[in-house]
Amino acid sequence: MFGRALRLTAAKARYAAAASAPVALAVPSASCEANNSTYALAAGAALLGYTAFSAHATSAKCEAQNARLESLEVGAAKKSSSAFVFIKPHAVTEPVKALVKGGLEKAGMTVLREGLIPGSKIDADMLIDTHYGAIAAKAVKLKPAELSPSPKALKEFEAKFGLAWKDALAKGCVYNAADGCKKLGIDGDGLDAKWATLKRGETLIKFGGGFYCGKVDGIYIINGFYMAMRGKFTAPSAAIYYYVVEWPTAALKWEDFRGTVLGATNPSEAAPGSLRKQVLESWRSLGLAAEPDTGDNGVHASASPFEALSERINWCGASLETDTYGKGMLAAKIPKATILAWANDPQVALPEGGKGSLFDALEDMDSDACLDKAVKINEAN
Repeated sequence: MFGRALRLTAAKARYAAAASAPVALAVPSASCEANNSTYALAAGAALLGYTAFSAHATSAKCEAQNARLESLEVGAAKKSSSAFVFIKPHAVTEPVKALVKGGLEKAGMTVLREGLIPGSKIDADMLIDTHYGAIAAKAVKLKPAELSPSPKALKEFEAKFGLAWKDALAKGCVYNAADGCKKLGIDGDGLDAKWATLKRGETLIKFGGGFYCGKVDGIYIINGFYMAMRGKFTAPSAAIYYYVVEWPTAALKWEDFRGTVLGATNPSEAAPGSLRKQVLESWRSLGLAAEPDTGDNGVHASASPFEALSERINWCGASLETDTYGKGMLAAKIPKATILAWANDPQVALPEGGKGSLFDALEDMDSDACLDKAVKINEAN
């Protein structure tokens, strides 16, 4: 009896050793041949337990490493600011290119990339249409039947034109701007000339932000103003010259980048020394054919870090997975599909309440604040 107890005690000690050193379990003990089957089961259980523990530990280590990597990517996105800047077609001259690049570098920015994109590519790849988003989509991409005017807009359409929207669609007398040009046998400039004669509230009604319907020569056209604007970028002789620039977020606020470095949309109101102001003041010596105005104001620049990301994807073929700000947004748990959808400036639920334009919600925010706000918007939707 006493000898049997000693053997059982020894067996238990071997089970414990097996749990801490699973390799040793493969070596059977000669002193427990009578209980070989029991020992094998115990060894197997211990080995499975060790494997599970090891897998759990590896998984936890990977999760910790991923979390650290994501934190670094979010941090990198916040610390660095990057914008997309381009000289508009009417101002692409060598002197303007030198002025703009010099002004950007003087402001402490690094030019990461620059180049020319011809009008033929802008047209074929619909780059300007993607750039102008919803405004362009309604003019060239979407058919009228795909649009959703608000109930208020539908009432105004019927009140002004004496015809219900659904009946106008059924009769086939509503066109987007591109199809309207074909129907009337005119180009974008021709449509723009006719559009300019329309009277707001009579032959021209506003359906919403960037969403207009005008009655032109007996048919109804959506966003007829867009074709002439598009033509400035897609004409055979047209081109833009772009710069991808970067600077430390702490060194220059985004609001100052747009207001002080770039200048106001109306160049006559732009800050002294800003790029748009300089182009306006020296337009003849810079080689421009006409004095700049609010539309042809020389230079475009991204309105926010998020819009800059969207513009790099559109114009430069960047990807979320390789772009610093894109990686930061993904690491902050904003889904890829959401980020890409936001490039179309949808109406979103805002963290502070209500709904509004995604672009407006992030405009002029610095990279760090913009990313934080984007996370909250994603959570609110």
